[in-house]
Amino acid sequence: MEADGAVNMGALREELRAALEADERHARENSAKLRAVRQRVGSYEEFRDIVLASHLRPLEKKDKMGNKRNVLWNPCAGHTRELFLHVNKPSESPQLPRTSAEFYRDWRRCLKSSKEKYQLLLKLEGKALSRIFQAELGFGLLGEFLTVLAENVCHEDKDAVLQILQSLSSTKRFGLNLDLLSTSEKESTRDLFRKLQSMSGGYWSPGHPSGKAEEEAHSTDTSLQKEAEERRVMELMRCYQAS
Repeated sequence: MEADGAVNMGALREELRAALEADERHARENSAKLRAVRQRVGSYEEFRDIVLASHLRPLEKKDKMGNKRNVLWNPCAGHTRELFLHVNKPSESPQLPRTSAEFYRDWRRCLKSSKEKYQLLLKLEGKALSRIFQAELGFGLLGEFLTVLAENVCHEDKDAVLQILQSLSSTKRFGLNLDLLSTSEKESTRDLFRKLQSMSGGYWSPGHPSGKAEEEAHSTDTSLQKEAEERRVMELMRCYQAS
């Protein structure tokens, strides 16, 4: 609703489109899972690859022979440099993804390095991720997020990473996505929380309090802040089964 009581049709259309995309993706991935079970795949990695590739379609004869124009089969490949400039150009505000479809496009095609993916997560923050994935977090993404965060987390980004973890834990089917993490992704999750635990504390400012009373007050505030941070990390560790 707008302030004057009118319905925001643009927002409703975006929400409906995101929900339809999530439903379509969920049905497609479920079908791929059933197909993988029927094929009796030999490992979890093979099972996961089948599900992650469920959106791909085989080339038909007309795709290979019917049109002789010099058209790239993957248009994104021809514009890689342009896409990277769009995301990382410092002089302009990058267009952040607003829907799950836009996020998948950037995450899968445009961002190639772990550092670039990490920066996208930080720019979106927890609230935006919750909105984008309000219908459902796509299969395999949780493990990829945790791996990227574990590889790049630093002390300056600690609060933002904790907020991202908190938001992801509230997405639908979080427990199922957690159960489907691979062995390496579970180890990355434990590694991420080990790093976050080691970063807890360290709230002293560069300057020193001038008096004893100020020093004691500062010490008390720091201790309380540290305890609150440690509790938050421990709660998330239990949530992510990383303890």
